[in-house]
Amino acid sequence: MIEKALKGGIKYWVWLLFLASLVGIGFLCWQYEHHYGAGVATGLHRDLTWGFQIGQLAFFVGVAASAVTIVIPYYLHNYKEYAKITILAEFLAVGAVMIAMLSVFVVMGQPTRVMNVLLYPTPNSLIFWDLVVLSTYLFLNLLCGWSVLHSYYKEAPYPSWVKPFIYWAIIWGPSIHIVTAFLLQGLPGRHYWLTAIMAPRFLASAFSAGPAFLIILAVLVKKLTKFDVGEKAIQSIAKTIVYAFIINLLFLGFEVFTAFYSGIHSHKAPFLYLLFGYEGHAEWAWAMWGSLILAVVGLVILLIPSARKKETPLVLGCLSIFLSTWMEKGLLLMIGGFTPNVFETVTPYFPALPEFLVQAGVWSIGLIVITLLYKITVSVFQSKELAIKIKK
Repeated sequence: MIEKALKGGIKYWVWLLFLASLVGIGFLCWQYEHHYGAGVATGLHRDLTWGFQIGQLAFFVGVAASAVTIVIPYYLHNYKEYAKITILAEFLAVGAVMIAMLSVFVVMGQPTRVMNVLLYPTPNSLIFWDLVVLSTYLFLNLLCGWSVLHSYYKEAPYPSWVKPFIYWAIIWGPSIHIVTAFLLQGLPGRHYWLTAIMAPRFLASAFSAGPAFLIILAVLVKKLTKFDVGEKAIQSIAKTIVYAFIINLLFLGFEVFTAFYSGIHSHKAPFLYLLFGYEGHAEWAWAMWGSLILAVVGLVILLIPSARKKETPLVLGCLSIFLSTWMEKGLLLMIGGFTPNVFETVTPYFPALPEFLVQAGVWSIGLIVITLLYKITVSVFQSKELAIKIKK
């Protein structure tokens, strides 16, 4: 089936060439960063050591974990409407995990030592467990998605030995985001992260942003290739997004209530900084309010059945929820955790251009993987559908 990824029109190859060029630019910026140091090439500083790139770990781990919202109905409850989109969800998880893992790799001071985490394991380190769960989840989704697709290609049921791996992936999916949440919520000096509902809040945001991105990709694939995953599948996933996103907003509201009603200054300070400004600093208030506005817009659109059933409003609603979650979780989460610092002062942080371009290269690697896997998937399904029509 791999040969199907080598066949495509001019738009397909231009898209891959564009992504490859971004990877090259990102690599050059990464070399620049290592040559001159993070203090020069990035916006990171003494008071904020985890920034834009670590935020992408938190966000894209959630996108990857959200595959279970599609996998569970199809494999456990035999929901046939998800037959086509399940493989797309699993392959999206593969690309998202790669983005998450590479986002950490590029920001490491000594990336050559990454294998030391496995060669010299430290079980009491959450970084060790994060690497274990992420790499395992990457393997499971690639194995299950490819095996099921190959069985369809051969016009045979998928082998029975795949089922244990499917069940393993279902259990493993939420764990990758829970461990990532534990990396943050276990740090006592960071009041914005120090909350027992960080992990469930992560899952709620993941189960809304991930499926929202999947719907956008499914609609895009339909426009470009005429490959249709089915209207019932899209509408069912849209309802899942609504429920999960409402829970996500409720969790955020609980955090705001606890911080302000308790009156504990250290807990209020990050929210004050992100929402209204703190000690004359309001660099990211526009982003926080923008995230909240997008959240409301997206939720209202998807809550209205007549709007949700139309393609353009549906995509707009999903895009709003995806961008809202990305802004709040992929960027502001890190900034709020470090600002104000432990001395209650503010040192502003802005991602530098090389820092952004390195991350753009990482995104491009994930998109290349997703593009190739989607190309193979669509080609297999369309070839089999064409064969069935010819037989009839």
